[in-house]
Amino acid sequence: MTTPAISQAKQLHLDHTLHQYSHDSNTPSFALEAADKLGIPAEQIFKTLVTQVDSKRWVIALVPASTQANMKRLAKAVGGKKASMAAASAAERITGYVLGGVSPLGQKKQHTTVIDQSALQFQRIFVSAGKRGLEIELAPEDLGNATQAIFAAISL
Repeated sequence: MTTPAISQAKQLHLDHTLHQYSHDSNTPSFALEAADKLGIPAEQIFKTLVTQVDSKRWVIALVPASTQANMKRLAKAVGGKKASMAAASAAERITGYVLGGVSPLGQKKQHTTVIDQSALQFQRIFVSAGKRGLEIELAPEDLGNATQAIFAAISL
């Protein structure tokens, strides 16, 4: 099995592990479902959010499954004034992934990426591998380097 996220991880020689689980289509939270089914603390699973800053640029935000993104902090982290969540259709269009499978890796185009600084307390974190029911485990620093991310306090 391969996705653009997995292909990028391999291309960059990132030390990673894939984790697959049976996805329930009725789940209200993809990231919390991953935490539950994989037996991983929700603070260690990061959901990938597509946002728009100052109504003109796309920013990818990664926050723990157990939290929400603080839009003011996110905007400030990238030098903006206001951030908002992208519409589902826009998120899918710009990333090339379906909701619940949006990965920070292997997107159609590289966007500014901000990872909540809490990721740095873990040796390894989990993010979507580009498909519902599939997570990729890797070091937060490796993910940051691969996505040219900024680490900042952006979660509530």
